[in-house]
Amino acid sequence: MKSQGEEVTRLLQEWRGGRQDALERLMPLVYEELHLIASRHMAREWRAGALQTTALVSEAYLKLVGQRDVDWQNRAHFFAMSAKMMRRVLVDVARSKSYLKRGGGAAREPLEHALNVTDERPPDLVALDTALEALARIDERKSRVVELRFFGGFSVEETAAALDVSQETVHRDWRLAKSWLRRELRGRATDES
Repeated sequence: MKSQGEEVTRLLQEWRGGRQDALERLMPLVYEELHLIASRHMAREWRAGALQTTALVSEAYLKLVGQRDVDWQNRAHFFAMSAKMMRRVLVDVARSKSYLKRGGGAAREPLEHALNVTDERPPDLVALDTALEALARIDERKSRVVELRFFGGFSVEETAAALDVSQETVHRDWRLAKSWLRRELRGRATDES
């Protein structure tokens, strides 16, 4: 008997191979976890009505469906891509809300709050996204660790499995990436003042 993870991997590979029915069988297996990832994002969502959890899942799903050329490795790879798609959707929403007016009236949020949200204000997702892109040019893995942990809600163990590294490496990358991003975001805030 196959585990759910093995079944998800098999269906992803069938889907990539062109079997549309595999996608139809995949969605019920992954929907609950996609909804959980989206719920984590929405717990950080700062503007009431900006986007509902189900809408975030739907938007990310539509982006995933368009990813036919991806060589799906396994279930963890699928959820890592899902987290990336949700990040893109949220950043697109944040950008569209602020296009009318530079900054969109959004308050600057230090990274320590953005990565450990405890108050009602949002992280500046556009600035964080830009900083993550800069980090990816320097160190792709550290950027992926932040993406999986912050945007995907992955645990250290899940992140290590998705990136095929040790948990110690994830801890180290997470610490260093947060430090680098804090510095980067402070620098951007200072430059824009």
